[in-house]
Amino acid sequence: MYTVYIITNKNHTVLYTGVTFDIVARMIEHKEKIFEKSFTAKYNCHKLLYFEHWEDRNDAYHREAQIKRYRRAWKMNLINKNNPFWKDLNEEIFRNFYDS
Repeated sequence: MYTVYIITNKNHTVLYTGVTFDIVARMIEHKEKIFEKSFTAKYNCHKLLYFEHWEDRNDAYHREAQIKRYRRAWKMNLINKNNPFWKDLNEEIFRNFYDS
């Protein structure tokens, strides 16, 4: 299953949209800054604010591109509808992964 996600840093100053086949592994990579020169490492982005699952790879990549095209205000609205307190959802995905 593919996951389209939005992460931020602790001050919510940047939003990063990505797609992955393994959301748990990807969040660990962001947290551990595996790719040292990446945007997410540079801006300390690892707080998961939003995600949606897709069965089809092409649909997931299309959705990622769609979200990336939108302005910050639209992305914030998407997050606010689903996660109004901007809670870090990493715990939720880890719990769901290990409960499976």
